[in-house]
Amino acid sequence: MLEYIFFDPRPAEQFSEFLRQLEIQPNRSGGTDDEPINIAIAEDTDDEILDNIETFYEQMYDMDEALYAEAAGEEHVHRAGVSISLNDGRTVEASIDPKLLNRILSAISHQELGDFVSAIADAVENPNETAFCRR
Repeated sequence: MLEYIFFDPRPAEQFSEFLRQLEIQPNRSGGTDDEPINIAIAEDTDDEILDNIETFYEQMYDMDEALYAEAAGEEHVHRAGVSISLNDGRTVEASIDPKLLNRILSAISHQELGDFVSAIADAVENPNETAFCRR
């Protein structure tokens, strides 16, 4: 599943409606108390459609961020993270500067970022001492 996160229900609902217009049924979870709203879709979604979804998500993410900052006032802390699944089944969050993450996501998809992070996590958890050119 590809997951999209929101902290305000308004852009989350607009994003869900956009997905339904594309005939994609969103799987929504969370959204209680301080828990973010997660909207998931199937990973096997067509690449061209995913590009459209990513573009719209960026717009909704910007709206979500603005609404969150407005609601939080001075308490607003700008942060972002990437989830990493470990071999033992745990999932951990790596904190990343939001500006850096936005720059990365302007060049690659969420799926490509996930694949990249998974490759690094796998290399850390399963080190291979063989020279890279010999693998």
